[in-house]
Amino acid sequence: MLCAISGEAPQVPVVSPKSGSVFEKRLIEAYVAEHGKDPVNGEELAADELIDVKSQRVVRPRPPTLTSIPSLLSVFQEEWDALALETYTLQQNLAQTRRELSTALYQHDAAVRVIARLTKERDEARDALSKVSVGASRAVDGEAMQVDSEGLPQAVLERIENTQASLSKTRRKRPIPEGWATSDAISAFKPVEASESLYPGSRALSIDSTGDLALFGGADGVVGVYSLSQKSVVQTLKTDGPVTDATWAGNKAVVGSATGTVKIFENGSEVASFASHAGEVTAVAVHATGDIIASVGVDKSYVLYDLSTNNVITQIFTDSALLSAHFHPDGHLFAAGGADAQIKVFDIKTGTVAADFPMSGPVKSLFFSENGIFLAAVAAQSTTVSIWDLRSSKETKVLDTGSEVQSIFWDYTGQFLLTGGPSGLTVQQFTKSSKEWSEPFRSAVPAVAAAWGSSAHSIVALNDACAVTVLRS
Repeated sequence: MLCAISGEAPQVPVVSPKSGSVFEKRLIEAYVAEHGKDPVNGEELAADELIDVKSQRVVRPRPPTLTSIPSLLSVFQEEWDALALETYTLQQNLAQTRRELSTALYQHDAAVRVIARLTKERDEARDALSKVSVGASRAVDGEAMQVDSEGLPQAVLERIENTQASLSKTRRKRPIPEGWATSDAISAFKPVEASESLYPGSRALSIDSTGDLALFGGADGVVGVYSLSQKSVVQTLKTDGPVTDATWAGNKAVVGSATGTVKIFENGSEVASFASHAGEVTAVAVHATGDIIASVGVDKSYVLYDLSTNNVITQIFTDSALLSAHFHPDGHLFAAGGADAQIKVFDIKTGTVAADFPMSGPVKSLFFSENGIFLAAVAAQSTTVSIWDLRSSKETKVLDTGSEVQSIFWDYTGQFLLTGGPSGLTVQQFTKSSKEWSEPFRSAVPAVAAAWGSSAHSIVALNDACAVTVLRS
């Protein structure tokens, strides 16, 4: 018997009931006193649990004298044999360690390759999503659509594609323009000037690129060009029916009327007139090219026009009256809000529906964010604004303003969403870094339509009394 601790024959042997090993009593008692465990298997052990082994007293063998050459050779042989066995064991352990290391390195290399591939796929997916490439081949269940065109002319297609390509490349990297209004400046806005009542029944408002000329018209078919700097009407335009919507296309005024006509004015003179709709024109919109416009109407269609040639490009029919419209900032998509509480997003190059989003009621107004990712929309008589993410086709946020919203307008940077209604104005701010919404501004100034002034340093509101109010800090 040998002690499991010292490896020598014990003078006073004891046995541990936990591991069954033999120990020198003084050694195991000292170990248990310090650790309280069996040194062989680590189980809890007390000194009084040790079992004495009754045996004859062990007589230690006489140590070798090593006084002769044979005894020395015998000791050297034993040491050599032990060294050879230890070397053999070390070689076996080294070979096993090398195999394990080789396997680990192979697995690590495979993991690195998988991670690199997934990272590349993720980056490609993010790049594709940043371009908001909504699939246009998906058919909408039960949707009957008639296309009164064999396709867009090649020249128009090239303009649309070139515009999309040039804008989508720089959109995500474009910084906020220097001198753009901040949330602190907007929160200090207050009414600073107001016009007299101008054109009864006005419900459309558009500010030109200079930020000075406001375009709006009334129920009597008269359209006014109001200079914010001069605080007066500088031009008067005449259409053939109550004005339903108006917008600027560069320096041209585009006006839609309840009689179904769309008229184009330049420098105060009518330069084109279109009568493609068989009913009221409810909204007009301008494409990113600046010389392509669209109109929607109660006849369940939208029409594209080419202002460079003053021709109708195409007319697309759907299954519901259309009430509102807006182009995607890259120009490849066109959103139209329907009386059936659906937002239809069209691929304008093919005229097919690329996506549709349900709303709670007839879609009163809609507006794409400048980053091309979000679409804001509001239903008739609703107090909330729905924010849709085009990448996932999901409603990602519902902004409750607490009062009815009739118009919405996103600023150029995509930070500030302006809402207007009979109870007042609000500005909802989206912070990109935190992806959170806040409300830096609220005013009791009523507005049937509202728009941002130059560099978002002012708000222009058209109220139900047909007067223009300007708010700035």
